[in-house]
Amino acid sequence: MMQNVQEYIQSNKDRFLDELLDLLRIPSVSADPAFNDDVKKTAEQVAKSLKEAGADNVTIYPTAGHPIVYGEKLVGEGLPTVLVYGHYDVQPPDPLDLWDSPPFEPVIKKTELHPEGAIFARGSCDDKGQAFMHIKAFEAMNKAGKLACNIKFMIEGEEEVGSNNLEKFCRDNADMLACDVVLVSDTSIIANDVPSITVGLRGLSYVEVEVTGPNRDLHSGTYGGGVANPINILSKMIASLQDEDNHITIPGFYDDVEIVSESDRAKMNEAPFSVENYQKDLDIASIHGEKGYTTLERTSIRPTLDVNGMWGGYIGEGAKTVLPSKAYAKISMRLVPNQSSDKITALFQKHFESIAPESVKVKVRPHHGGEPVVTPTDSLEYKAAHLAMEKTFGKAPIPQRGGGSIPIVALFEEVFGVKTVLMGFGLDSDAIHSPNEHYGVFNYFKGIETIPYFYKYYAELKK
Repeated sequence: MMQNVQEYIQSNKDRFLDELLDLLRIPSVSADPAFNDDVKKTAEQVAKSLKEAGADNVTIYPTAGHPIVYGEKLVGEGLPTVLVYGHYDVQPPDPLDLWDSPPFEPVIKKTELHPEGAIFARGSCDDKGQAFMHIKAFEAMNKAGKLACNIKFMIEGEEEVGSNNLEKFCRDNADMLACDVVLVSDTSIIANDVPSITVGLRGLSYVEVEVTGPNRDLHSGTYGGGVANPINILSKMIASLQDEDNHITIPGFYDDVEIVSESDRAKMNEAPFSVENYQKDLDIASIHGEKGYTTLERTSIRPTLDVNGMWGGYIGEGAKTVLPSKAYAKISMRLVPNQSSDKITALFQKHFESIAPESVKVKVRPHHGGEPVVTPTDSLEYKAAHLAMEKTFGKAPIPQRGGGSIPIVALFEEVFGVKTVLMGFGLDSDAIHSPNEHYGVFNYFKGIETIPYFYKYYAELKK
């Protein structure tokens, strides 16, 4: 069955790569309204690719924000149905001066981890490259006449800004989207020679804070020392949110945190990991984090609080002796099982307001959130993914909890009543959300080669 599919993939590799590069050239930055036309253009390109691959009923659904692309191929009532989810929007590319090549002019360069070459472009790994794998894998199965399951695609344009309109779309179209499992490739593997399947993701609470001092910017000589400086105050407030052991000090923050057993922690730390390589890759002299936990634990089973951006006052060229009126920061908290994003956001707001001195005023604006998830490793869909990766990598994949967040996974389980398989092919070192984001050519094609086996094994296990 699979020989024809794999032969089709091999004979169309150059085209598959060129089509991905074309998609990456469109700057689909969902966070910036200046790119709205490009986001729409990208949705149209995704729809075109689905149609050319052979999908039916391909439709671009408008939302209150950016559109959602849907397509399907229903080949048999008795066959299982897989809903493929992905997103075509990307993070802003800033800071542009830290890119080695323009973020929307993809180039392929060889690296130490990617001797076959890596595609450097914003969205190459997160998530255009990984979502596009599914379209190309579907094309190969469809053209070879080897579709083992019914397939539905839902590819959205707002994941990077919180998927604000996806819940309504899912609830309004629950019958159209009905499925047996959701398949997502927006995660990573441990290494190109160490396959893994993500079985857990952290949740997210994202807020913006504003600290206001005087009613206008002031001369720092005339008023300095007599009026509270909002940037100084904000810095102290943020610093107080973690103690000397990097433990978060917000009252109640850890109340619902899942306690992972010592045996499970020991198994987690059996995964291949080199502190030296980790530090070398990031060009840091030492690791850092919550006392009492390893790096693998800190980035997966423990919650975090990080400042994602901070600004205020004068940041232009040269000097301006100003005492600013306002200071701002964006703060994200990654959450673990049993924590609620709404509860954590409320706890943060109450605490942050309580620690502000009377000399300033504070506002906390919640942005978006999502719930943590853990997926089972004994389900038919997980077993299918395990067999598929074992087939193409030549070794069994390791179950691994991821540190990132895909808020809609919990939504899918609530609305559709099904589990999600997180079968990604990126590497943690691919610099997603950072300058010089890239995605290995090996990884791109390994995904396209592996995905058809998931359908094959899933259909066989469901019989």
